[in-house]
Amino acid sequence: MSAPLDATAPRPGTVGAMTGHTPEQVRRAVAAVMVTFALNGFAFAGWAARLPRVRDALDLRPEALGFLLIVGAAGALVAMPMSGLVVERLGTRRTILTFAAVNGIGLLLASVGVGLGQIWLVGAALVAVGMGTGVWDAAMNIEGAAVEQALGKAIMPRFHAGFSLGTMIGAAVGALAAHLDSPLLVHLGIVLPAGYLALLVVARWFLPVDLHGTAHDETASAPVARAWTESRTLLIGLVVLAAALTEGAANDWVSLAVVDGFDTSPATGALGFAVFVTAMTAMRLLGTGLLDRYGRVVVLRIVAALSLVGLLVFGLAPWLWLATFGVVLWGAGAALGFPVGMSAASDDPRRAPARVAVVSTIGYSAFLAGPPLLGLLAGQVGYRHALLAVGVPVVIGLFVTQAAKPLPTAVGGAR
Repeated sequence: MSAPLDATAPRPGTVGAMTGHTPEQVRRAVAAVMVTFALNGFAFAGWAARLPRVRDALDLRPEALGFLLIVGAAGALVAMPMSGLVVERLGTRRTILTFAAVNGIGLLLASVGVGLGQIWLVGAALVAVGMGTGVWDAAMNIEGAAVEQALGKAIMPRFHAGFSLGTMIGAAVGALAAHLDSPLLVHLGIVLPAGYLALLVVARWFLPVDLHGTAHDETASAPVARAWTESRTLLIGLVVLAAALTEGAANDWVSLAVVDGFDTSPATGALGFAVFVTAMTAMRLLGTGLLDRYGRVVVLRIVAALSLVGLLVFGLAPWLWLATFGVVLWGAGAALGFPVGMSAASDDPRRAPARVAVVSTIGYSAFLAGPPLLGLLAGQVGYRHALLAVGVPVVIGLFVTQAAKPLPTAVGGAR
């Protein structure tokens, strides 16, 4: 006579069956991770949308403003290599809550510095912002990968779409605050605590830490430093770097490239950027179905090809309407490399913290080094033609997409 089934245990073939989570736990975790990604994007966009106010309050020239932003990016790059170790020690829930707080406090201190006209305080605060953002980002990707494992199908692109939606909402709120001429500290002093309270609520729905199968098994967990010597992890990092640079270049330069390249208005340039973000968000929402149907490697090759064609069309098109079509292809192509890379780095849940830390660090390096280099090149050949240089890492990423082929422990098996 067989033993009775536990009524609370997941049944074979149901959501969570392979990882020991109940379907209700997984459903709540999906919602929690989606909100966490959105809140990360919301906090980032709240600051980014007020950069004109920062520039004017501190009377910064473009070079000085660029250096100030690099300081924040450097904080992220310093912290991200340590994120795997932090997650192993604290778990994803405590890591996200701790470093989201660091990020929020840093942004509030930066706002104080702007109000006082003290650039040194703004710079110091932005280091904390970068560190908080970087570790928060890595930890939420690790939690997202654990949820993806429990769900049994690809969902990471939708989490990154949540980030994109969060940035859109944050930018809209920032635009309203700017229209009302609200002081930066008042604006962020309202939205950041509200966002953190929401994070405290949803963090309770993350997957139970003892079931993650990651760093809490010390015999299975590899040292973080060892991940930097794994060829597969480094090649996945190249795929993510290409995608991050493709996205980052658009964030920084596509609006200026539209304005200068076609002698049009700043409003049209902003519309060009909006087209890029919309195309990227749409592809992230559609990407889960494509990944489930065709697999990672095929999808990564498709989006890399879209990026390359889009960049070429945008950089060489003689008409604005054709260049806009190129922006659509470019945005769709930039959408999936980062989230799919995070999933690939997390195929083995026991090694996920270390590998995600490595891949995130490599990817975010593109945000630090790429835009300044493109800016220097743009001074010689113009913004549109300078952006063609992004095609080089895209081609390199195209040739190493096989590295993202799922491991046997991955969602959906080796495909």
